Amino acid sequence: MSEVTTPRTGSAGPAPPPDQGTAEQAKEKAGEVAGQAQEKAQEAAGQAKGRAREEIDRRSSEAGQQVKTTADDIRSVGEQLRSQGKDGPARIADQAAERAQRVGGYLEDADADRILRDVEDFARRQPWAVVAGGAVLGFAAARFLKASSSERYQQQRRVSNGSNGRTALPREGVGSDGRRFTDPGTA
Repeated sequence: MSEVTTPRTGSAGPAPPPDQGTAEQAKEKAGEVAGQAQEKAQEAAGQAKGRAREEIDRRSSEAGQQVKTTADDIRSVGEQLRSQGKDGPARIADQAAERAQRVGGYLEDADADRILRDVEDFARRQPWAVVAGGAVLGFAAARFLKASSSERYQQQRRVSNGSNGRTALPREGVGSDGRRFTDPGTA
């Protein structure tokens, strides 16, 4: 009778089966590390959100104070107009001052959550106003980028042309065939 033997790999024989305990430990450790990473990420996101809220609160309060100061200035203009006998423009100045005063008070008193909630509510009630505002902002940003791009391009050309008004060409380099070259006019 012939014996059936299992094929041997290498000189040590077949590889032993993996230790089930080690694999489970590795899975547990990986799960712990993933959980810790997720906790750290959530903590960092919470801190960033808190800092953003604080910054919005601070800046909105500052803006509210500035708007209230402007309202006081407009009110002074209204009083001067009234003293000159110009009641119509004085009433308009008073109305503008009152509206500015209300906006300033809102900005001073509102926290970041209230401002965000109010902006969202406005966007839901007036979606076309938001679209129009976005289009205006996009147009302004495009004009700004185009103007600054043209200026940078002109500045770059002045630097690369030097004082002779010609476009600077490379003096040496590697051609399309892979060989080095030197411009004979500059040697």
